[in-house]
Amino acid sequence: MPVYHSLGSIPPKRHTQFRKPDGSLYAEELVSTEGFSSLYSLVYHAHPPTIVKSLGEPYSVEPKIAREKHLKHTSLIGFNIQPQDDYLQSRKPVLVNSDLHISLAAPRKSMVDYFYKNSQADEVVFIHEGIGTLKTGFGNIKFQYGDYLVIPRGTIYQMEFDSEANRLFIVESFSPIRPPKRYRNQYGQLMEHSPYCERDIKRPADLQTFDEHGDFKVLIKKQGLIYPYIYGTHPFDFIGWDGFHYPWELSIHDFEPITGRLHQPPPVHQTFEGNNFVICSFVPRKFDYHPLSIPAPYNHSNVDSDEVLYYVDGDFMSRKSVVKGQITLHPGGIPHGPHPGSVEKSIGKESTDELAVMIDPFRPLMLTEEAIGIEDENYYKSWQE
Repeated sequence: MPVYHSLGSIPPKRHTQFRKPDGSLYAEELVSTEGFSSLYSLVYHAHPPTIVKSLGEPYSVEPKIAREKHLKHTSLIGFNIQPQDDYLQSRKPVLVNSDLHISLAAPRKSMVDYFYKNSQADEVVFIHEGIGTLKTGFGNIKFQYGDYLVIPRGTIYQMEFDSEANRLFIVESFSPIRPPKRYRNQYGQLMEHSPYCERDIKRPADLQTFDEHGDFKVLIKKQGLIYPYIYGTHPFDFIGWDGFHYPWELSIHDFEPITGRLHQPPPVHQTFEGNNFVICSFVPRKFDYHPLSIPAPYNHSNVDSDEVLYYVDGDFMSRKSVVKGQITLHPGGIPHGPHPGSVEKSIGKESTDELAVMIDPFRPLMLTEEAIGIEDENYYKSWQE
């Protein structure tokens, strides 16, 4: 999030001597993106962040593609992904392309034996079920149902869960995740017409400095491989930091819908953007108020993009037999629209309580083996009368 933030102790001038009480120097680290041309933060460590004691053999977590090319409306029953204890092992990629990977996860246990760093992608972790704390060197962020956790690439973190009942919808973006440009002025501030503002953003707090030596396992993801690193000092040894590069949180419940007299197109629901895709939030809202309006969405031909909907909660008036955690994929090239009877049924309704996350990618998505295992094979027939 392009808002300046600072926690802990930092020197008055960057790249200058900053000493510990014993007279030795803290270790300064620049965490920068897109070389030196985009967002960055300056971090001050109790110890240099380069002390590697050993390196294990990397192993692949590359998605296994089952259906590379297809032209079929597809539905995945997301809650059929079985829970697993380990956070990383529970993450199952289901829809992927060269711009993003979409995964489902149902981890039962907190991360206590290792830390994780995604070096190839920003992560957006949507909390469908669960309560807990995202722990990083930048500080901690409490999370709960409906929260988007935006974790920029290169951030070492742990997920601490308060119980074993957790369901996550995860987007890995190979480009930076940011608020839409049209909602920001030339200085990066969210403007008055934006559906959320800086007050809705939760930034890291409760910075704790772990000045510890030992064996600290950090699993680092790069190019589809996990590299097991053992560092000699605790990754969360930040004494202080400042800048624009850090994890942050936005609740879907704080997204204020934009409505109108006639049906508004999906871009009004846009929440984040990456390269060649957008993430949107469908939230409870008043329906269109033209006297002849049709609240149900019109039929739409996806010419240049796929459409993914992840159903979170509520009543979806344009679909029948929708369940929580269901994913629908409507590929570019064929039309999709409301199910039979839902258009007439929607007329006269004043509001909806639906809650969903939508992703529109502009490169076709491929289905993985995990996706095929939870597919509703007859979904494409659901428009029959």
